[in-house]
Amino acid sequence: MPQTFGQIDHETLAAPRHWAPFWISLIFPILAVIEAAFGGWTLILLPASAWWFFAVLDGVTGTDNSNADPDAPDTDLTWYRRLTTVWVPVQAVTLFGLIAWVAPADHLSGWEKVGLFAGVGVITGAIGINYSHELMHRADRLERWLADVLLAMVLYSHFRSEHLLVHHSYVGTPRDPVTALYNEGFHRFLPRVLLQCPVSAFYAESGRLARRNRPWYDLSNPFYRYAGLQAAMLILAGLLGGWVGLGLFLVQAVVAVWQLELVNYVEHYGLTRRHLGDGRYEPVQPHHAWNAGQKASNRLLINLQRHTDHHLHPTRRFPLLQALDANSAPLLPYGYPVMTVLAMIPPLWRRMMNPRVRAWRQAHYPDIKDWKPYYRGGLPMPGRSSDQIVT
Repeated sequence: MPQTFGQIDHETLAAPRHWAPFWISLIFPILAVIEAAFGGWTLILLPASAWWFFAVLDGVTGTDNSNADPDAPDTDLTWYRRLTTVWVPVQAVTLFGLIAWVAPADHLSGWEKVGLFAGVGVITGAIGINYSHELMHRADRLERWLADVLLAMVLYSHFRSEHLLVHHSYVGTPRDPVTALYNEGFHRFLPRVLLQCPVSAFYAESGRLARRNRPWYDLSNPFYRYAGLQAAMLILAGLLGGWVGLGLFLVQAVVAVWQLELVNYVEHYGLTRRHLGDGRYEPVQPHHAWNAGQKASNRLLINLQRHTDHHLHPTRRFPLLQALDANSAPLLPYGYPVMTVLAMIPPLWRRMMNPRVRAWRQAHYPDIKDWKPYYRGGLPMPGRSSDQIVT
């Protein structure tokens, strides 16, 4: 079993000194308003804060490997749950309020407006999609609906189906589009997942309906809801800001999706599950996801970097995700703010990560001598059905 270390008692978990740092994301809408008001050099505030500031802050604050009791009661989690639900109206007001304000404004040039909404895409992507990821794993119907609202704001609603029905079941196998292959650069990974993920998500939902003897066009197919919510977002952006507002909405959506897929690329790069023959693969193990223990970025990303425990326990809420030691789960050298920047520079990424993947292979699969079928797509698809997934 994976080893954990450093315990957080129940009193500390429920105390403001522990939950309040996770609310740091609320600073970003304020920065967006400052950028919208002044333009110019202030347009670096959002990207600089998300990447550079938190990269530096990670270096200053170090790592945090303390763990809460995974069976802590919901009464200890009130303010953690409120964060993810409160964020939805905060993001909606920020995004559409800025569209209504900025689209007709004459104190910003056209390029300043584009730069501003590229920064807004950092908010809706690095924070908004991440919070939707937390909400979509919940059993509560309202929380799942809030996840859909957040994803519709970036026109990426299919991510819920793809993530729950495909990724969590087939991670580390050829059937999971977002498991980045060994030596696959992000410039190749991105167009591949943009094409494959919507298709795999649709087929997963169609397959689930077929197992209930329903056709793919049954009204219970969530793709109807996805289309309706996304259309509503586009219409609202157009009504508030005209064609300019619609264009700015699309700018932030593109940046948000790019942010998501950068993280997807980092999370499982080069990590594969052993092929057992006949299209079967070993169960997901602790070593099938990269982790990072940097304190500051884990507060911003609500423990997303504790990714192994999320795959082992998909329904576990973010404050209860466990940090695992390096012998149990592979560790990234830096947090996501640094690693996502490196991912955009393939030579640097390969220099840093390929030796780690090779060491990982030697540690966990020393008997496998030929890895080419694994990273060239030469293995058969797994046969496990998506209705066995814990969602």
